[in-house]
Parts: sequence; structure tokens; C-alpha cells
Amino acid sequence: MPTRRRLFGLAGALAAGLIGLAAGATPLLARESFESWRAGFKAHAVRRGVSAETYDRVMDAIEPDTRVFALQRAQPEFQEALWQYLNRRVSDWRIVTGRQRAREEAALLGRLERDYGVDPYLLVALWGVESSFGEVIDNPKYMRPVIPALAALAWGEPRRRRYWEQELTNALRIVDRGWASPDEMIGSWAGAMGHTQWMPEVWLNVGVDYDHDGRISPFGRPDDALAGTARYLLKRGKYRAGEAWGCEVRLPGGLSRSHMNGRAWRTYAEWASLGVLRADGAPFRHPSHRVRLRRPVSGGPAFLTGRNFEAVHSYNPAFSYALAIAHLSDRIRGGDPFVQNFPGAEERTPTLAEIQEIQRRLTKLGFDTGGTDGRVGSTTMRAVGAYQRKVGMKPDGYAGLELLARLRRGS
Repeated sequence: MPTRRRLFGLAGALAAGLIGLAAGATPLLARESFESWRAGFKAHAVRRGVSAETYDRVMDAIEPDTRVFALQRAQPEFQEALWQYLNRRVSDWRIVTGRQRAREEAALLGRLERDYGVDPYLLVALWGVESSFGEVIDNPKYMRPVIPALAALAWGEPRRRRYWEQELTNALRIVDRGWASPDEMIGSWAGAMGHTQWMPEVWLNVGVDYDHDGRISPFGRPDDALAGTARYLLKRGKYRAGEAWGCEVRLPGGLSRSHMNGRAWRTYAEWASLGVLRADGAPFRHPSHRVRLRRPVSGGPAFLTGRNFEAVHSYNPAFSYALAIAHLSDRIRGGDPFVQNFPGAEERTPTLAEIQEIQRRLTKLGFDTGGTDGRVGSTTMRAVGAYQRKVGMKPDGYAGLELLARLRRGS
């Protein structure tokens, strides 16, 4: 969840599923053997609160997961336009499933809102994007034991060695506290774990025993994970109860460059006086709240974003991520799609049934989509890309309506 955390969470794990490992599974710089490093690192870990008994028991039993070096160096196979990024994450499956989870967890979400003041639909959206509502947190296709992975990075990755050493130490302290066994700590190649993809530092310092079972855990029931995420948004993201993240707006002609640079904070009322209005025609609900004007793609929709958009941005330092979470939360709540299209996004977002049809047709043609559940993960993207290359389409891996029309015509 910290800014650095989300560079290495589920998004990184899914991206790693899209690339080959030709770079090789070797350390970037092995100053010494792993055995020698492990023996020397013990004093460092013990000074930072890990018991010698835990260190010996855990570290003596592992081998470094050197596959992480190739995953760290690899680049994603597909480059998504912003509209494709949003359509994949604010998908029909996530909207439908998110509404179902919101109903199922209504009591928990209501309690979290009372305790932390965080919008429950924002928490559900984060949960959906981070782990498909908990469905992939122990999937070996994306996840692996994190202590061998962190140990490999702390030993052999020189550029951020101090960071990896800190996170390995944090993971060992979690074991020391009895919150998890090493076998239970499964996550991305860089150590993010559970329903909302915590790095060990967040688990250790921001986590909440919300189900009162005597330990903090991002696994199992979502209580602790969602409570820790709410606490993170409140304490580290400076979330403000009662404020919206923002909204889509229509712009008047002639706004100056200083208005459009995304830095100026003004109230909704002040923006309205400049001719900036909600895209859906409704009045601004809180005219005195302060927001910034953002237009991420020239010629595309514009947004006024407030303090709670920045709170989500603190969870992952990418505008596209924060916009996806914010928009998904609105859609799960019952809101509408964006009014204006992004350039190049003439087609609407596919429905759940249409994604399932794409998956069925690709499977019938011999392309492995990993299932026909209507979710577009790395396996489906690879299958789409392979089909696109075969038939001469741009191989962007995007499972959209143009692809479906081509599949229906036949290859």
C-alpha cells in the first residue's frame, strides 16, 4: 500500500505473467554467495527486532527465489491506452461482482464506514482491482512464497538493497509475532500480499485486527485487509470523510494554460464560475470542497479531483490507477459510465457475456484463455494477442468489441 508497495503488487505480478523470462534468473550483482550473505544478515535482522530463533528457523530453511530477477527486469508485452486500461479494470465482471460483494459484506462495510469514515464502495473497488475480491491471492500462477523472493532481492538486487532488506526484516517480524507462518505468506514477486496487496511494512505498521482473532492478517476473511486499507487511506492518504473523489466535467472554451495544468486548487464553486460544469449536467454537490482540474489525455474527458482522489493515488502513484479505482467505486454504487469518450475509444466497454463469448471463441480456435469466466487476466490477454497476430490485427491484447466482431466473422 505505500507508494513503493504498489509498484510491486498484484499489478506487477499480472504484468509478469505477460512476459518471457529470457533475461535469465540471475542476481543483478552477487557480492557474495547467498549462504554468506544469509549468515551476515542475521545481525542486521536481530538488531531490528527479529529473534535469533525465528531467523534461524525461517532463513536456514529457504533457498532464494532467483526467478524474481527476471521478473523485475522484464517489460510488459502489451502497452495499454488509458481507455483500455480503464475498460479492463472497470469491467462488467468487476462491476457485477463488486455489487454482489458489497451486498454480502454490507455489515462489515457499514462498520468500517462508521469507524474510519472511508467510502465503502471505494474499499470494494480497491479490493476488486487488487485481488479480484480475494480470488487470486493464493493462485500460484501469480503468487509465490514472499520470504524466498524478498531474500533473493535483499541479497542480489543492489539498486534498492536497503528497501528489500527492510521488507525482508518486516516479513520476519510478522512471523516472529505469530501473525503468519512463512508458508502462509504468499504474494507477488516483490512481496505484496492478500486481499488488498500489502507489503510487509504495511502489514506490520498499518494493519488492524478487525475480526479480533488475536492476529492481523491480509488473508482469510477480508475484515483485517479492508480495515487496514481504510486506515492507510485515512492516516497516510489523508482521506477526508464526507468528500467525494471528484467527478467528470465539461470544459468551456478558452480556459488558460494555468487553469489546465492540474496544479491549481479551487472550490467547485470557483470552477463553476469559470464555466467548468459536471458532465452529467447535475449541480456540484459540495460547492465549497477544493479540487483540481485534470485532463489526462488531450481531447479526452476532464475531471475535477479532490483530496480523496489523492488518497487513492497514495496507494498507487499512477493517475490511471486512481481514476480506475474512483470510477469503479462509482459504477459499483450504481453510477453511469463516463459521458465523454477518450480518443480512440469509439467502442463501449464489453459486457460480461461478450467477454465470455470472446473467451469461448478463442478457446474453440485453440487459444488458451485460462477459462471463460468473463475476467480478462494475463492468460486471456496473451490469447487475444496471439489471435490478433495471426489474423493481422494490431496485437494489443485488448479483448474488445472489434475483436469480437472479427471472431464472429471467422478467421
